Amino acid sequence: MEQHSKQMESIMVHKDGQPVYPIILTDSFDDLESSLAFMTLSKKRVCIVADSRVAELYLEQIRGRFARIAGETYAFTFPAGEAHKTLDTVRTLYEFLIRHSFDRNDVLVALGGGVTGDLTGFAAATYLRGIDFIQMPTTLLSQVDSSIGGKTGVDFDAYKNMVGAFYMPRLVYINVSVLKTLSEDQFASGMGEVIKHGCIRSREYFDWLRENRALIRERQQEALLHTVRESCLIKKAVVEEDPTEKGVRACLNFGHTLGHAIEKEKHFTMSHGACVGAGSLAAAWISCRRGLITEEELQALEELLQYFHIPTSITGLDTERILDAVRHDKKMDSGVIKFILLKEVGCAYIDRTVTAEEMRRSLEWLGRNVHGTEIEKA
Repeated sequence: MEQHSKQMESIMVHKDGQPVYPIILTDSFDDLESSLAFMTLSKKRVCIVADSRVAELYLEQIRGRFARIAGETYAFTFPAGEAHKTLDTVRTLYEFLIRHSFDRNDVLVALGGGVTGDLTGFAAATYLRGIDFIQMPTTLLSQVDSSIGGKTGVDFDAYKNMVGAFYMPRLVYINVSVLKTLSEDQFASGMGEVIKHGCIRSREYFDWLRENRALIRERQQEALLHTVRESCLIKKAVVEEDPTEKGVRACLNFGHTLGHAIEKEKHFTMSHGACVGAGSLAAAWISCRRGLITEEELQALEELLQYFHIPTSITGLDTERILDAVRHDKKMDSGVIKFILLKEVGCAYIDRTVTAEEMRRSLEWLGRNVHGTEIEKA
Protein backbone atom coordinates (compact mmCIF):
# COMPACT_ATOMS: atom_id res chain seq x y z
CA MET A 1 0.00 0.00 0.00
CA GLU A 2 1.37 3.43 -0.95
CA GLN A 3 2.43 5.63 1.96
CA HIS A 4 0.99 9.10 1.64
CA SER A 5 2.60 12.24 2.98
CA LYS A 6 1.77 13.30 6.51
CA GLN A 7 2.57 16.88 5.59
CA MET A 8 0.03 18.03 3.03
CA GLU A 9 -2.14 21.12 2.93
CA SER A 10 -4.10 22.88 0.24
CA ILE A 11 -4.13 26.65 -0.20
CA MET A 12 -6.79 27.93 -2.61
CA VAL A 13 -6.05 30.92 -4.83
CA HIS A 14 -9.09 33.03 -5.72
CA LYS A 15 -9.94 35.57 -8.41
CA ASP A 16 -12.88 37.93 -7.96
CA GLY A 17 -13.86 35.90 -4.92
CA GLN A 18 -14.06 32.63 -6.85
CA PRO A 19 -11.65 29.68 -6.36
CA VAL A 20 -9.29 29.31 -9.33
CA TYR A 21 -6.62 26.76 -8.44
CA PRO A 22 -5.16 25.04 -5.38
CA ILE A 23 -1.57 25.15 -4.19
CA ILE A 24 -0.72 21.75 -2.73
CA LEU A 25 2.10 22.07 -0.21
CA THR A 26 3.66 18.76 0.82
CA ASP A 27 6.92 16.91 1.46
CA SER A 28 6.77 14.18 -1.21
CA PHE A 29 5.21 13.25 -4.56
CA ASP A 30 3.01 10.60 -2.96
CA ASP A 31 -0.18 12.64 -3.11
CA LEU A 32 0.23 13.76 -6.73
CA GLU A 33 -2.28 11.35 -8.26
CA SER A 34 -5.00 12.06 -5.67
CA SER A 35 -4.37 15.82 -6.01
CA LEU A 36 -5.02 15.53 -9.76
CA ALA A 37 -8.26 13.55 -9.47
CA PHE A 38 -10.40 16.65 -10.08
CA MET A 39 -8.86 17.09 -13.57
CA THR A 40 -10.05 13.67 -14.86
CA LEU A 41 -6.95 12.96 -16.96
CA SER A 42 -7.87 9.41 -18.04
CA LYS A 43 -8.73 10.43 -21.63
CA LYS A 44 -6.23 13.25 -21.97
CA ARG A 45 -2.71 13.57 -23.31
CA VAL A 46 -0.19 14.99 -20.86
CA CYS A 47 3.14 16.54 -21.86
CA ILE A 48 5.68 17.00 -19.09
CA VAL A 49 8.06 19.85 -19.90
CA ALA A 50 11.42 19.81 -18.11
CA ASP A 51 14.90 21.14 -18.66
CA SER A 52 17.81 18.74 -19.05
CA ARG A 53 18.95 19.09 -15.43
CA VAL A 54 15.58 18.46 -13.81
CA ALA A 55 14.82 15.67 -16.29
CA GLU A 56 17.76 13.68 -14.93
CA LEU A 57 16.46 13.99 -11.36
CA TYR A 58 12.69 13.67 -11.54
CA LEU A 59 11.30 13.12 -15.03
CA GLU A 60 10.95 9.35 -15.01
CA GLN A 61 9.42 9.32 -11.52
CA ILE A 62 6.83 11.97 -12.45
CA ARG A 63 6.18 10.46 -15.86
CA GLY A 64 5.44 7.14 -14.19
CA ARG A 65 2.91 8.75 -11.86
CA PHE A 66 1.10 10.50 -14.71
CA ALA A 67 1.14 7.29 -16.77
CA ARG A 68 -1.09 5.69 -14.11
CA ILE A 69 -3.85 8.26 -14.49
CA ALA A 70 -3.51 9.90 -17.94
CA GLY A 71 -4.56 8.64 -21.35
CA GLU A 72 -1.11 9.21 -22.90
CA THR A 73 2.02 10.70 -21.35
CA TYR A 74 4.84 12.46 -23.22
CA ALA A 75 7.97 14.33 -22.22
CA PHE A 76 9.55 17.39 -23.82
CA THR A 77 13.01 18.41 -22.63
CA PHE A 78 15.13 21.42 -23.48
CA PRO A 79 18.62 22.60 -22.44
CA ALA A 80 18.80 24.06 -18.94
CA GLY A 81 19.44 27.74 -18.41
CA GLU A 82 17.92 31.20 -18.82
CA ALA A 83 19.48 31.43 -22.29
CA HIS A 84 16.84 28.93 -23.50
CA LYS A 85 13.83 30.82 -22.12
CA THR A 86 13.05 32.09 -25.61
CA LEU A 87 10.46 32.05 -28.36
CA ASP A 88 12.69 29.56 -30.21
CA THR A 89 12.21 27.01 -27.41
CA VAL A 90 8.46 27.71 -27.35
CA ARG A 91 8.36 27.19 -31.12
CA THR A 92 10.03 23.80 -30.71
CA LEU A 93 7.49 22.90 -28.02
CA TYR A 94 4.62 23.94 -30.32
CA GLU A 95 6.00 21.65 -33.03
CA PHE A 96 6.24 18.76 -30.55
CA LEU A 97 2.62 19.26 -29.45
CA ILE A 98 1.38 19.47 -33.03
CA ARG A 99 3.26 16.31 -34.06
CA HIS A 100 1.68 14.43 -31.15
CA SER A 101 -1.82 15.75 -31.90
CA PHE A 102 -2.35 17.71 -28.68
CA ASP A 103 -5.72 19.47 -28.61
CA ARG A 104 -7.52 21.88 -26.30
CA ASN A 105 -8.51 19.12 -23.88
CA ASP A 106 -4.91 18.12 -23.19
CA VAL A 107 -2.52 19.27 -20.49
CA LEU A 108 1.03 20.59 -20.10
CA VAL A 109 3.03 20.04 -16.91
CA ALA A 110 5.84 22.42 -15.98
CA LEU A 111 8.34 20.33 -14.01
CA GLY A 112 11.23 22.52 -12.93
CA GLY A 113 12.23 26.00 -11.94
CA GLY A 114 11.07 29.43 -12.99
CA VAL A 115 12.39 29.17 -16.54
CA THR A 116 10.39 25.99 -17.16
CA GLY A 117 7.28 27.29 -15.43
CA ASP A 118 7.27 30.62 -17.28
CA LEU A 119 7.99 29.02 -20.65
CA THR A 120 5.44 26.21 -20.24
CA GLY A 121 2.78 28.59 -18.98
CA PHE A 122 3.31 30.87 -21.97
CA ALA A 123 3.09 27.92 -24.36
CA ALA A 124 -0.10 26.75 -22.63
CA ALA A 125 -1.61 30.24 -22.85
CA THR A 126 -0.96 30.50 -26.59
CA TYR A 127 -1.20 26.97 -28.01
CA LEU A 128 -4.65 26.65 -29.60
CA ARG A 129 -5.53 29.87 -27.72
CA GLY A 130 -5.10 28.15 -24.40
CA ILE A 131 -4.85 24.66 -22.87
CA ASP A 132 -4.60 23.58 -19.23
CA PHE A 133 -1.28 23.42 -17.45
CA ILE A 134 0.04 22.33 -14.08
CA GLN A 135 2.94 23.85 -12.17
CA MET A 136 5.32 21.47 -10.38
CA PRO A 137 8.07 23.83 -9.18
CA THR A 138 11.34 22.21 -8.12
CA THR A 139 13.39 25.24 -7.01
CA LEU A 140 12.84 27.47 -4.00
CA LEU A 141 12.55 30.48 -6.29
CA SER A 142 9.75 28.93 -8.33
CA GLN A 143 7.97 27.48 -5.30
CA VAL A 144 7.67 30.81 -3.50
CA ASP A 145 7.28 33.10 -6.48
CA SER A 146 7.03 32.33 -10.18
CA SER A 147 4.68 29.32 -10.00
CA ILE A 148 1.99 31.38 -8.27
CA GLY A 149 -0.03 34.16 -9.85
CA GLY A 150 -0.31 33.25 -13.51
CA LYS A 151 2.47 35.44 -14.92
CA THR A 152 4.05 33.59 -17.83
CA GLY A 153 6.57 34.67 -20.43
CA VAL A 154 9.89 34.41 -22.20
CA ASP A 155 12.88 36.67 -22.68
CA PHE A 156 13.36 38.61 -25.89
CA ASP A 157 16.82 39.80 -26.98
CA ALA A 158 18.06 39.63 -23.35
CA TYR A 159 15.11 41.67 -22.03
CA LYS A 160 13.56 39.51 -19.31
CA ASN A 161 9.95 38.38 -19.66
CA MET A 162 9.26 40.95 -22.36
CA VAL A 163 6.81 38.61 -24.13
CA GLY A 164 4.18 36.95 -21.97
CA ALA A 165 0.61 36.53 -20.78
CA PHE A 166 -1.41 36.26 -17.59
CA TYR A 167 -2.61 32.65 -17.56
CA MET A 168 -3.56 30.68 -14.46
CA PRO A 169 -2.49 27.07 -13.87
CA ARG A 170 -5.04 24.43 -12.84
CA LEU A 171 -2.84 23.25 -9.97
CA VAL A 172 0.45 24.13 -8.27
CA TYR A 173 2.03 21.08 -6.63
CA ILE A 174 4.90 21.96 -4.28
CA ASN A 175 7.09 19.23 -2.80
CA VAL A 176 9.59 20.91 -0.46
CA SER A 177 11.76 17.78 -0.14
CA VAL A 178 13.20 18.49 -3.61
CA LEU A 179 14.84 21.62 -2.18
CA LYS A 180 17.45 19.42 -0.54
CA THR A 181 18.90 18.63 -3.99
CA LEU A 182 19.44 22.29 -4.91
CA SER A 183 22.90 23.76 -5.22
CA GLU A 184 23.88 26.49 -2.77
CA ASP A 185 23.52 29.07 -5.55
CA GLN A 186 20.01 27.90 -6.43
CA PHE A 187 18.94 27.93 -2.80
CA ALA A 188 20.40 31.40 -2.31
CA SER A 189 18.53 32.57 -5.39
CA GLY A 190 15.23 31.47 -3.85
CA MET A 191 16.06 33.14 -0.56
CA GLY A 192 16.42 36.44 -2.40
CA GLU A 193 12.69 36.27 -3.20
CA VAL A 194 11.79 34.88 0.26
CA ILE A 195 13.48 37.81 2.00
CA LYS A 196 11.78 40.19 -0.44
CA HIS A 197 8.38 38.89 0.73
CA GLY A 198 9.17 39.79 4.33
CA CYS A 199 10.41 43.22 3.28
CA ILE A 200 7.29 44.15 1.35
CA ARG A 201 4.46 42.58 3.33
CA SER A 202 5.30 41.18 6.76
CA ARG A 203 7.72 42.46 9.39
CA GLU A 204 6.78 39.41 11.48
CA TYR A 205 7.91 37.09 8.67
CA PHE A 206 11.10 39.10 8.13
CA ASP A 207 11.92 38.75 11.84
CA TRP A 208 11.07 35.01 11.77
CA LEU A 209 13.51 34.54 8.87
CA ARG A 210 16.23 36.26 10.88
CA GLU A 211 15.52 34.16 13.97
CA ASN A 212 15.34 30.83 12.10
CA ARG A 213 17.98 31.44 9.45
CA ALA A 214 20.22 28.60 10.64
CA LEU A 215 17.42 26.01 10.35
CA ILE A 216 16.49 27.34 6.92
CA ARG A 217 20.07 27.23 5.65
CA GLU A 218 20.40 23.67 6.98
CA ARG A 219 17.20 22.90 4.98
CA GLN A 220 15.42 21.47 8.00
CA GLN A 221 12.09 20.22 6.66
CA GLU A 222 9.74 22.00 9.08
CA ALA A 223 11.59 25.27 8.51
CA LEU A 224 11.35 24.80 4.74
CA LEU A 225 7.61 24.06 4.96
CA HIS A 226 7.02 27.18 7.05
CA THR A 227 9.16 29.34 4.76
CA VAL A 228 7.43 28.19 1.58
CA ARG A 229 3.97 28.36 3.18
CA GLU A 230 4.41 31.94 4.42
CA SER A 231 5.83 33.13 1.12
CA CYS A 232 3.00 31.42 -0.78
CA LEU A 233 0.42 33.07 1.48
CA ILE A 234 1.98 36.49 0.86
CA LYS A 235 2.16 35.97 -2.90
CA LYS A 236 -1.42 34.60 -2.94
CA ALA A 237 -2.77 37.58 -0.98
CA VAL A 238 -1.15 40.11 -3.32
CA VAL A 239 -2.21 38.24 -6.48
CA GLU A 240 -5.81 37.95 -5.27
CA GLU A 241 -5.91 41.67 -4.56
CA ASP A 242 -4.46 42.56 -7.97
CA PRO A 243 -4.46 39.62 -10.43
CA THR A 244 -3.20 41.54 -13.50
CA GLU A 245 -0.74 43.96 -11.85
CA LYS A 246 -2.76 47.15 -12.14
CA GLY A 247 -1.85 48.30 -8.64
CA VAL A 248 -0.52 46.73 -5.44
CA ARG A 249 0.88 43.63 -7.18
CA ALA A 250 3.66 45.84 -8.50
CA CYS A 251 5.07 45.79 -4.95
CA LEU A 252 6.21 42.23 -5.70
CA ASN A 253 8.75 43.92 -7.99
CA PHE A 254 10.71 45.24 -5.00
CA GLY A 255 14.34 44.81 -5.98
CA HIS A 256 13.47 43.88 -9.56
CA THR A 257 13.83 47.24 -11.32
CA LEU A 258 17.57 47.38 -10.68
CA GLY A 259 17.85 43.61 -10.19
CA HIS A 260 16.74 42.81 -13.74
CA ALA A 261 19.12 45.45 -15.11
CA ILE A 262 22.01 44.04 -13.05
CA GLU A 263 21.14 40.55 -14.30
CA LYS A 264 21.34 41.76 -17.90
CA GLU A 265 24.55 43.74 -17.27
CA LYS A 266 26.13 40.61 -15.80
CA HIS A 267 25.03 38.60 -18.89
CA PHE A 268 22.91 36.32 -16.67
CA THR A 269 26.00 34.96 -14.89
CA MET A 270 24.33 35.86 -11.55
CA SER A 271 21.16 34.06 -10.50
CA HIS A 272 17.85 35.90 -10.67
CA GLY A 273 17.34 35.78 -6.90
CA ALA A 274 20.85 37.05 -6.21
CA CYS A 275 20.18 40.01 -8.51
CA VAL A 276 16.83 40.63 -6.82
CA GLY A 277 18.60 40.56 -3.45
CA ALA A 278 21.15 43.11 -4.63
CA GLY A 279 18.38 45.22 -6.17
CA SER A 280 16.40 44.99 -2.92
CA LEU A 281 19.38 46.25 -0.97
CA ALA A 282 19.82 49.15 -3.40
CA ALA A 283 16.10 50.01 -3.09
CA ALA A 284 16.36 49.79 0.70
CA TRP A 285 19.36 52.14 0.55
CA ILE A 286 17.24 54.70 -1.34
CA SER A 287 14.47 54.19 1.24
CA CYS A 288 17.01 54.79 4.00
CA ARG A 289 18.39 57.94 2.37
CA ARG A 290 14.85 59.27 2.14
CA GLY A 291 14.43 58.70 5.86
CA LEU A 292 11.81 55.96 5.47
CA ILE A 293 13.73 53.09 7.09
CA THR A 294 16.57 53.26 9.59
CA GLU A 295 20.21 52.39 9.09
CA GLU A 296 19.66 49.53 11.53
CA GLU A 297 16.89 48.12 9.35
CA LEU A 298 19.08 48.44 6.26
CA GLN A 299 21.89 46.65 8.07
CA ALA A 300 19.50 43.87 9.21
CA LEU A 301 18.51 43.28 5.58
CA GLU A 302 22.14 43.32 4.49
CA GLU A 303 23.15 40.81 7.16
CA LEU A 304 20.27 38.46 6.29
CA LEU A 305 21.18 38.55 2.59
CA GLN A 306 24.83 37.89 3.43
CA TYR A 307 23.91 34.94 5.66
CA PHE A 308 22.30 33.22 2.68
CA HIS A 309 25.27 34.02 0.44
CA ILE A 310 23.44 36.66 -1.58
CA PRO A 311 25.92 39.32 -2.74
CA THR A 312 25.55 42.69 -1.07
CA SER A 313 28.40 44.28 -2.97
CA ILE A 314 28.73 44.06 -6.74
CA THR A 315 31.69 45.54 -8.54
CA GLY A 316 32.29 46.22 -12.20
CA LEU A 317 28.81 47.60 -12.89
CA ASP A 318 28.37 50.03 -15.77
CA THR A 319 25.78 52.27 -14.14
CA GLU A 320 24.84 54.05 -17.36
CA ARG A 321 24.12 50.77 -19.15
CA ILE A 322 22.05 49.64 -16.17
CA LEU A 323 20.05 52.88 -16.19
CA ASP A 324 19.47 52.46 -19.93
CA ALA A 325 18.17 48.92 -19.30
CA VAL A 326 15.82 50.29 -16.62
CA ARG A 327 14.40 52.76 -19.15
CA HIS A 328 13.51 49.81 -21.42
CA ASP A 329 12.05 47.70 -18.64
CA LYS A 330 8.46 46.47 -19.03
CA LYS A 331 7.61 48.06 -15.66
CA MET A 332 7.79 51.54 -17.20
CA ASP A 333 4.42 53.31 -17.00
CA SER A 334 3.89 56.09 -19.59
CA GLY A 335 7.60 56.85 -19.51
CA VAL A 336 7.77 56.89 -15.69
CA ILE A 337 9.60 54.25 -13.68
CA LYS A 338 7.44 52.51 -11.09
CA PHE A 339 10.02 51.97 -8.37
CA ILE A 340 9.19 50.02 -5.21
CA LEU A 341 10.42 51.50 -1.94
CA LEU A 342 9.83 50.64 1.72
CA LYS A 343 7.79 52.85 4.02
CA GLU A 344 9.09 50.48 6.67
CA VAL A 345 10.23 46.88 6.76
CA GLY A 346 7.08 44.91 5.98
CA CYS A 347 5.37 47.71 4.06
CA ALA A 348 6.25 48.54 0.44
CA TYR A 349 4.75 51.17 -1.84
CA ILE A 350 4.94 52.26 -5.47
CA ASP A 351 6.98 55.42 -5.98
CA ARG A 352 7.12 57.32 -9.27
CA THR A 353 9.62 59.96 -8.18
CA VAL A 354 12.86 57.96 -7.93
CA THR A 355 15.39 59.79 -10.07
CA ALA A 356 18.17 58.48 -12.27
CA GLU A 357 20.62 60.14 -9.87
CA GLU A 358 19.19 58.23 -6.88
CA MET A 359 19.49 54.96 -8.78
CA ARG A 360 23.01 55.88 -9.92
CA ARG A 361 24.12 56.62 -6.37
CA SER A 362 22.53 53.43 -5.02
CA LEU A 363 24.44 51.40 -7.62
CA GLU A 364 27.66 53.21 -6.78
CA TRP A 365 27.05 52.44 -3.09
CA LEU A 366 26.37 48.81 -3.94
CA GLY A 367 29.64 48.70 -5.87
CA ARG A 368 31.74 49.84 -2.95
CA ASN A 369 29.60 48.50 -0.11
CA VAL A 370 31.23 46.64 2.76
CA HIS A 371 29.38 45.42 5.82
CA GLY A 372 29.00 48.21 8.32
CA THR A 373 29.38 51.06 5.84
CA GLU A 374 27.64 54.11 7.23
CA ILE A 375 24.75 55.32 5.09
CA GLU A 376 24.98 58.91 3.96
CA LYS A 377 22.02 61.10 4.74
CA ALA A 378 20.37 63.24 2.09
